[in-house]
Amino acid sequence: MISKQMFITLFAGFMLCTALLTAGCVGETTEPQKEISIGYVTWDCAIASTHVMQEVFREAGYKVNIVAVDAGPLYAGLANGDIDFTTTAWLPYTHKNYWEQYGDQLDYVQDNIPGNARIGLVVPTYVTINSIEEMNAVADQFDGKIIGIDPGAGIMQATEDAIVEYGLDYELIASSGAGMAAELRSAYNNEKWIVVTGWAPHWKFGRFDLKFLDDPKGVYGDAEDIVTVARSGLKTDDPKAYAILQRFQWTTADIAEVMTSIEEGVPDEEAARAWISANPDTVNYWING
Repeated sequence: MISKQMFITLFAGFMLCTALLTAGCVGETTEPQKEISIGYVTWDCAIASTHVMQEVFREAGYKVNIVAVDAGPLYAGLANGDIDFTTTAWLPYTHKNYWEQYGDQLDYVQDNIPGNARIGLVVPTYVTINSIEEMNAVADQFDGKIIGIDPGAGIMQATEDAIVEYGLDYELIASSGAGMAAELRSAYNNEKWIVVTGWAPHWKFGRFDLKFLDDPKGVYGDAEDIVTVARSGLKTDDPKAYAILQRFQWTTADIAEVMTSIEEGVPDEEAARAWISANPDTVNYWING
């Protein structure tokens, strides 16, 4: 039998513990999960690197939003602060116009594939010309068409400039990255002549025997960098995220591996996760330094 005094003592102790626990719970706060957004144009290289970085930031504890837009809205979104970063700015040539318009409002973070990117006009190796200057003499064999990608792409503006500079009697056909690749595949399989707006790194160079046409006037520029560009203020707002972007560098072989998997039908995120699983040391360095 519990005495009245003992009951009062036990009850008082219970109430004190309850009060202390309640006070402790009230004082605790749960930090919300950080969010980050990645903008990209649906070019094969951008799809690959964007999905790899999506998985990297997920491993780093972020909620990641990826935003597919055309090139113009991508740069405007970065400049306005609506998008945190992109992994596929091609500089200093391909995206020169966008950089001239928005560069002073953006943060050039890091070359993630330095010095190994290029753009130009691409043909199968069985095509018997080697220079843009030779194109007019064989215009009929190309049906007078250059197969392009989306109209806002820097390579499309460069090709419009090439048509003027070289006096080409050709029509530039706007399409998409996927549309261009489909036209190239069909022509290649039938050994038909075709000229496309092309860039490297890209999976098509591993799939088909292709060559860039020489550009003696230098309209398409020299080799350039693939660059990570962030909105102004990200470095201050989220130093951890910014540090990951500073450390993010890989090779043309790395990105080609992911691009090729996706082209073969592997879903974007699955291809990205497979690359991450195969390169744990690299990913750990990107996240933790």
